[in-house]
Amino acid sequence: MRRFVAGGAMLAWIGIAAAQVDQDLPEGLSHGPFELHGQATYVRQYKPAFPADYTGPKSLSPDKANSWSFTGTLFFGARLTDTLELYVNPEAAAGVPFSQLQGVAAFTNAEIARTSGPTLTPYFARAFVRKTWNLGGELQREPSAQNQLAMSYAAERIVLTAGLVSVLDIFSGVDYSRDPRTQFLNWSSTTYGAWDFPADARGYTWGAALEYVSPAFSGRAGWFAGPKESNGLSLDFSLGKFYGSVVELEAPIELGGRPGNVQLLAFRNRANMGSFNDAIALGRDTGSVPDLTLVRRPQTKWGFGVTVQQELAENLGGYVRAGWNDGRTETYMFTEIDRSIAAGVLASGQAWDRARDSAGVALYWNMLGGSHREYLALGGEGFFLGDGRLNYGPESTVEAFYSLNVISRLWVSADYQYQTNPGYNRDRGPVNYFGFRIHADF
Repeated sequence: MRRFVAGGAMLAWIGIAAAQVDQDLPEGLSHGPFELHGQATYVRQYKPAFPADYTGPKSLSPDKANSWSFTGTLFFGARLTDTLELYVNPEAAAGVPFSQLQGVAAFTNAEIARTSGPTLTPYFARAFVRKTWNLGGELQREPSAQNQLAMSYAAERIVLTAGLVSVLDIFSGVDYSRDPRTQFLNWSSTTYGAWDFPADARGYTWGAALEYVSPAFSGRAGWFAGPKESNGLSLDFSLGKFYGSVVELEAPIELGGRPGNVQLLAFRNRANMGSFNDAIALGRDTGSVPDLTLVRRPQTKWGFGVTVQQELAENLGGYVRAGWNDGRTETYMFTEIDRSIAAGVLASGQAWDRARDSAGVALYWNMLGGSHREYLALGGEGFFLGDGRLNYGPESTVEAFYSLNVISRLWVSADYQYQTNPGYNRDRGPVNYFGFRIHADF
């Protein structure tokens, strides 16, 4: 009952506040140094039955099914000084995924958390401070937005962010594919599929990141806590022993006089993980199915990614993103992808006199390393995958969506995804997913 009342009160607050916002003013509610924004997003997807030669313990069910998710978030911001900001995000979520969130690497709804259930559950998503040291250059005005107070920053600056955060708010930002509440829905649209980025089962973690920002280039580095167990909710704060670290460099580029940028990211995680080769060797010695849970020990996973995003024309932009990890150990914080390629284009409705509409098409192509493939082929189970055997093939997904602005700050979207080789298995699929999304914010 407490969860129901808390969630209902928060959503009512969002609805009342959103109704007061003028259509042409995206600014949040403000009072002195304080600002408030909010959002609510509902996603529903339908999967018709699809062909499958067999179904294992962690397969995507071949039967027709429905899935849904709901999130509601309040974004409190406080200007403590001219260079120090505080943000707190109470959030509530509920949802029912396809097949208990198993059987697929590129899940079709990034709003589905790994702890989702049908009961609306409130929690704190973020609680962090942001400190800026302005070094020089022209002051740039940032408008009010979610987790962004109306502030002015120097063109050259150093920024420290510390507390409870989403790592994806700081790293791997692509203008054309980063927010499943307003853009593409697939998990692979949010970041590199092969980046096992530090987060708990809801997608948040504690840590700190330091950034250098300038017109010529930007660089950022962060150190964050990982979960105590694979895709768990409880975080391990022994940050000298177990951690997720990441560095990223970003530089502007120009194509045909239009702006873009290139990003280079590298990560290194340390956790109590199972090795695929160790599990396979133990299985052979004991004459049993390999099991990652029996060979867990402190190990390192590392990888890198490259992204190019570019404005292609007025009201049209696109990106290409490729990621790689060593593929030796189990997925610990994101999803079972060792190699990933994603590309997409996003168009603003201004091109057809619907300025607040948007439409996009994207492709996600995900792969596994050799030992990961062998482990699954021998009947091993990962956190998400386990068909009992494997006729390996890359898992590919095509996604297309259209977002229609209905009135003021309310959007309704139609989304379609077509997926081949779900769970990297040529003996299963293809799968069609039909979805719609309702999103409101202020």
